[in-house]
Amino acid sequence: MSDAPPHRILIADDDADVIEALRMLLKNEGYQTEAVKSPAAALKAVESRNFSLALVDLNYARDTTSGKEGLDLLSRLQSLDPTLPVVIMTAWANVELAVESMRRGAKDFVAKPWENLRLLAIVRNQVELAGAVRAFRRLEQENQLLRGKPGPQLIAQSGSMRPVLELIARVGPSDANVLITGENGTGKGLVAQAIHSVSQRGAGPFISVNMGGLPEGVFESELFGHVRGAFTDAKGDRAGRFELAEGGTLFMDEIGNIPSAQQAKILRALERGEFERLGSSRTIRANVRLVSATNCDLSAEVAAGRFRQDLLFRLNTIQIHLPPLRERREDIELLAQHFLKQHAERYRKPITGFDEDALAAMRGHAWPGNVRELNHAVERAVLMAQGRVIRSVDLALNAAAAAPRLDDMSLEEVEAHLIKKTLARCDGNARRAAELLGLSRSAFYRRLEKYGL
Repeated sequence: MSDAPPHRILIADDDADVIEALRMLLKNEGYQTEAVKSPAAALKAVESRNFSLALVDLNYARDTTSGKEGLDLLSRLQSLDPTLPVVIMTAWANVELAVESMRRGAKDFVAKPWENLRLLAIVRNQVELAGAVRAFRRLEQENQLLRGKPGPQLIAQSGSMRPVLELIARVGPSDANVLITGENGTGKGLVAQAIHSVSQRGAGPFISVNMGGLPEGVFESELFGHVRGAFTDAKGDRAGRFELAEGGTLFMDEIGNIPSAQQAKILRALERGEFERLGSSRTIRANVRLVSATNCDLSAEVAAGRFRQDLLFRLNTIQIHLPPLRERREDIELLAQHFLKQHAERYRKPITGFDEDALAAMRGHAWPGNVRELNHAVERAVLMAQGRVIRSVDLALNAAAAAPRLDDMSLEEVEAHLIKKTLARCDGNARRAAELLGLSRSAFYRRLEKYGL
């Protein structure tokens, strides 16, 4: 029998009958409950004790059905404890109230009278998720203390990033293979590092390899290693990425760009957990967790015959999709401030923030390059700024959006501009963009790295 204390549920409602009904329902499921009849009492309770979940009524004054009291309470509870799941309950349910509740951070919305089984399922799921998120934060802090250095910093407060954080918390501690999808520049590599840092392999190596940037001639050697004499330039034994990641995590970025001929070799290493160095017959066991990432639609690639379906099944035991920056605009200012601090320290410039026009420009920009583009824009602004505050003109977002004159551009600027336009036409699909430009995959990725794209 578990010695863990029972979960404590806060009930905030001014109706004694509702409180008693909820208390009995939850008690039968093994939950402890604490009931309050006003928003002020609810805030006081959360300030002084830990709760696993809060069930919150929207209306407390008898002469109102607006829900304003409950919505204000919801916002204040989120400020006190962002990890506390809040489920809204009301007898005056409508779509507008439900939407506003979810926008402010509610985990679910339940109309009174409620269905017992549905309510219990919501409570159980949200308590479990909140416990996972809190465990993720604890593990992240422990890893930072053990290593003496900060782990990957995920800056995400928007609603569209909540599922990402919850999945990291739930699957990170496991050994499951994870596939991270999303547009270029959304932070897939940072999420991979976060998954590694909260896993039991967190003290082991994190080895990253850009699959799109590997020339086909050295693909097998880079991944599996080689022995002396395996090919002309093999003057000594060399360990590959799988071997270097032993006991840790191997992050394969741009997994959708693996040549067809090489996909079978990756699949064998994943299925059997073993491989051989190039030129050797000795089998090496691989104790590696695989996290991969792509901006391609791998299902479409499978349908087109360019990607093996059995390999896709091995890669995406769990799939995490990262939203583009345009769908998480609440995070733009937080990310910009984070990048500003980094670059101001790096370039030793006494810049403290952004003026209102600069903030408005960032909020209104489309950010086709996502978080990576924002980082580069802030870095450029730090270098260009002449005062202690970054102005809109320093960011040059309008200039970046305008079509540049080729006559005024250097050869490298023309090439970078053409690559960006081609990527945009291909919806970020690097394979298609490389084909349209007549470049090999490895040559295309070298240019992406060169121009910070």
